[in-house]
Amino acid sequence: MNTNQNKVVKFEDLGVKEYQPSWDYQEQLMKDIIDTKIKNRDLPAEQHTITLNHFLLVEHPHVYTLGKSGHEENMLAGIDKLKEIDATFVKVNRGGDITYHGYGQIVGYPILDLENFFTDIHLYMRNLEEVIIRTIAEYGLKGERSQGETGVWLDVGKPYARKICAMGVKASRWVTLHGFALNVNTDMRYFEYIIPCGIKDKQVTSLKRELERDLAPEEVEDIKAKIRKHFIDVFGAELVSK
Repeated sequence: MNTNQNKVVKFEDLGVKEYQPSWDYQEQLMKDIIDTKIKNRDLPAEQHTITLNHFLLVEHPHVYTLGKSGHEENMLAGIDKLKEIDATFVKVNRGGDITYHGYGQIVGYPILDLENFFTDIHLYMRNLEEVIIRTIAEYGLKGERSQGETGVWLDVGKPYARKICAMGVKASRWVTLHGFALNVNTDMRYFEYIIPCGIKDKQVTSLKRELERDLAPEEVEDIKAKIRKHFIDVFGAELVSK
């Protein structure tokens, strides 16, 4: 356990950004943290450099990403269809199967050194879910966990159970990568071209669909603020703008 825990998290809103450069940026932040940890191994504790933490929010143009344990057959659209709907397809190194990112979706990428918080990936995933559960509760929605399935769901255990937030992460040397995707004003038609997360018998939804209205730009900013607030509370972190 890191005896010099740093719970300060540098926050950045990247706005609208293509998936690949966003992934490359995450990878660089992760590498910087891991490099610091490797250097610390050869130094006495009093000479250790604190490891940094980051939390990125971003909105991606249309893209489908397939996790390392995923199955390509869950991507139902071929190359021609992807061009037609102006979407790309990327294989990534997170856990989980296939998911969609696109306009109207809030994507969160915490790049944390979990040794600054706790060394428990299961708890980390449950905490991420808790952040979203608390956020959507402020809009009158009861988010839940579904046994054996990551993410945040509505009406778990009922025939019309549906996922409102997908999650997939990777960790190396207790440093996290990837994160969550909360559907806000998302065009749900894009989910018709995949079997989301490889789950055939459940649906996906969005805040727009559940609230039966578009959320205005200022409301979307307010959702981001709520995510940041609950992230601070759940993780016991201090967020600072980069």
